Amino acid sequence: MTTPDDQPPVPDASRPESKDRIYRSHAGIAGGVLLLAITGWLGIDALVSGHGRTPWLALAALILLVPLVAAFTLRPAVYANEDRLRVRNPFRVVVLPWSKVGSLRSGYSNEVVDTSGAKYQLWAIPVSLRARKAAARRQARNAAADSSGRTSSVASGPTRSQPDQAMDDLRELAEARAATEGAQGEVSVRWAYEIVGPAVAGAVVLAILLAVG
Repeated sequence: MTTPDDQPPVPDASRPESKDRIYRSHAGIAGGVLLLAITGWLGIDALVSGHGRTPWLALAALILLVPLVAAFTLRPAVYANEDRLRVRNPFRVVVLPWSKVGSLRSGYSNEVVDTSGAKYQLWAIPVSLRARKAAARRQARNAAADSSGRTSSVASGPTRSQPDQAMDDLRELAEARAATEGAQGEVSVRWAYEIVGPAVAGAVVLAILLAVG
């Protein structure tokens, strides 16, 4: 149902907005902070103590590298509430109402597929084969302990890896909310120009400086 002039309906102010569940890679964030610290240290040192074209090359490299490092490590996140799934990847933000989520797949990477067949990788929920194997071993030990009628402290622990458990949570939410009124709408994709713009500018300036020689 739409309001006059085919505008989308005004949200019901009496309906409280649900809080987002946020999924992020803590290892990725830690790695990003470390890389940014190293990049900043080297770049600033070159700016301060460099001679000739070195400070300009360092500045261009910083403009190029800092947005890229942040994009692939600090930026990725997945936000889920009762109405939609919002995927913040390095260069794009994808918003999918639950009614448009066709499936959530886990293989060598985690991805969401919309009802039209378009695929979007979930950078914030990386697959860990090591964690998956460790969870499978715990599950096998738990099953062996249960069958023998005894419990073991060694066998205790989660039987699903954290990324796989996150995907299970998202699948349950998609199944439960897909048919609700608030979960209707269209998929939207927005490019992260705040990342792409500086990175492209830095690459262009760096290429010009190298070409000029």
